[in-house]
Amino acid sequence: MNTAGHSEALTRLGLELTPFRGLRYDPDRVGSLASVTSPPYDVVVRPDGLHHLQSADPHNIVRLILPQAGTPSARTEQAAETLRRWLDEGILTADPEPGLYVYEQQDGDGMIQRGIIGTLRVSEPAEGVVLPHEDVMPPVVADRAALMRATRANLEPLLLTYRGDGAAAEVVERTAARPPLLATTTEDGFRHRLWSVTHPDDLALVQADLAGRQALIADGHHRWATYRQLRAEHPSPSPWDYGLVLLVDTARYPLRVRAIHRLLHGLPVADALAAVDGLFRVRRLDMPLAEALAVLADASCAGNSFLLAGDGAFHLLDRPDPDLLARTVPADRPAAWRSLDATVLHATLLEHVWHIPEDSPAHIAYIHDTAATVAKAEHDGGTAVLMHPVREEVVRDLAMQGVTMPRKSTSFGPKPASGLVLRALEI
Repeated sequence: MNTAGHSEALTRLGLELTPFRGLRYDPDRVGSLASVTSPPYDVVVRPDGLHHLQSADPHNIVRLILPQAGTPSARTEQAAETLRRWLDEGILTADPEPGLYVYEQQDGDGMIQRGIIGTLRVSEPAEGVVLPHEDVMPPVVADRAALMRATRANLEPLLLTYRGDGAAAEVVERTAARPPLLATTTEDGFRHRLWSVTHPDDLALVQADLAGRQALIADGHHRWATYRQLRAEHPSPSPWDYGLVLLVDTARYPLRVRAIHRLLHGLPVADALAAVDGLFRVRRLDMPLAEALAVLADASCAGNSFLLAGDGAFHLLDRPDPDLLARTVPADRPAAWRSLDATVLHATLLEHVWHIPEDSPAHIAYIHDTAATVAKAEHDGGTAVLMHPVREEVVRDLAMQGVTMPRKSTSFGPKPASGLVLRALEI
């Protein structure tokens, strides 16, 4: 082996973040910047949230990220036509020069998160540069890939974290002291501000600092898998070699980690409880949601635990039968993975006890909002399975071992708002 060449190749591996000419809404052409933004596509709870966003402004970004039409091909073509029209009409305009973008979110309690938006070189998990921690659902990747092919755009940044506290972080702080390109407050109470970084010296500092770092996918596994698929489809070099991301330095701005809950369609709570009788300890909790979640948090300290809801009460499942876990949880994974609540939920409860396919939208929905999950279960007659969040260090440790968690195991936040800056591949 050519050791020198091998060492040189290794030194090139790292986060390669490049400037781009961002597409942004012209504030004079829309009702307000807040009215055209949206949560990421997979956080919008259909159909209520979708209809609300569509009615907020005729140019809301949801018309691009979640187009509505009768067939998949009609949906993607509709999004492509909408994007072309908005560009022609000047609804969306490209910034005059390439840059990176400093993005800040602040909630009503004063919590601030800042990061850098840019286009990141797409890499494979084996390179150890961008670490996934969850599996993906192929139909979702196919849907996102079709949308990106049709629009030839990255419509929303995915969220990556890294630990640096170096020169890039200093550029972020220095930039945030200047007047922003845009500032808006969305209806969830978050204030959003965006700045461009175009000076060659600042760009060089950021790129040199990130070149030795690795990142964890906090939110956007399906979009990252889509970037990888599209890169593989196009001979390099091409614009598909890079994808739009927000990088947050968690040494400066630790993210919040929340659970993603499950809504089981067609499984009444009574049937779910009957099936687990004798396999888990079950306790009925007649109390408000906040108190029930506190009980779940306490129970999770001792082992796997879940809250079921949908019949007007909460039911705590904990203390699973050890023999049941031994029979149903794969033994060829690290102990930290085998003991995850999401592992036990998918391998034991969904597959072996309730016989529910995890990748079928007709049987299961993944919802971020706790109260919404409970409300939908009560309305539809299904079962809400409420989860306790995983600690970030557990997620990172597993990712560094190359071990992926069950899909939709975590929800890192705050997530970037969609619609503040987009990337068109040809601009």
